[in-house]
Amino acid sequence: MTREFLKMHGLGNDFVVIDARSEPYRPQMVMGGAEVRAIADRRTGVGCDQLIVLEKTDAPGADAFMRIRNADGSEAAACGNASRCVGWLLMEQSGRDRASFQTAAGLLHAYRADNGRITVDMGPPRLDWAAIPLAAPADTLRVETVEHGGFAAPVAVNMGNPHAVFFVDDAEAVPLDEVGPVFENHPAFPERANIEFAQVLSPTAIRMRVWERGAGITQACGSGSCATLVAAVRRGLTGRKADIILDGGTLTIEWTEDDRVLMTGPVALAFSGRLSPDLVSV
Repeated sequence: MTREFLKMHGLGNDFVVIDARSEPYRPQMVMGGAEVRAIADRRTGVGCDQLIVLEKTDAPGADAFMRIRNADGSEAAACGNASRCVGWLLMEQSGRDRASFQTAAGLLHAYRADNGRITVDMGPPRLDWAAIPLAAPADTLRVETVEHGGFAAPVAVNMGNPHAVFFVDDAEAVPLDEVGPVFENHPAFPERANIEFAQVLSPTAIRMRVWERGAGITQACGSGSCATLVAAVRRGLTGRKADIILDGGTLTIEWTEDDRVLMTGPVALAFSGRLSPDLVSV
């Protein structure tokens, strides 16, 4: 058996997307994540940061359920760049300018923006320590127990998944491959965390680099960009709308007065194909 797939990306954060609404596909039930890791492998598989599976849903108003598997086989509840890709795909299929889809983090809404970009309403940020979650009560504006390598006291934000945002003077100088995995697996984060290092350039621009939970260094992170803007506003460093400049390009993030976080950016369809039978067991 083989499965059709699309290879898509948002600013270089790349995905293998499988539409399983008519024919179920549940790699999460197979070999403890080994099948996902095989597909995600950039030498022997297709290669991706996340595997995205679209499934049927009974949620009112939703066109699909978006299931997210990280490259290491673990499951994630949210992925901003993948949400834009899925929103675009559903709109292309329906011919409409809006789409809604269910995720483990809740119902998301996407719509077409200017210059071919897609906006996704990522919902309200969660800022309480228990919602991140943290291992113990703490002020999420400065998590004082998190410290390593000269970096300390990040802002904790949940955007459907946990994030820790460190503000630094020079994002380019951060040894991300060294400190990223340490903070991802810090005892303060019982479900691990996505790690962002952000340099405020102006009230409307932030340079950010990211280590994603279960994927490592990626070219861009949509939910991480949302968390970074929320963290910057909470620290009084920027306005409520700013461009987040990532390795792969720029996202525009807005934290509205009614507590919604809107993410706007491009999507790209790289190619389509069929998975080798060696990569598919179900």
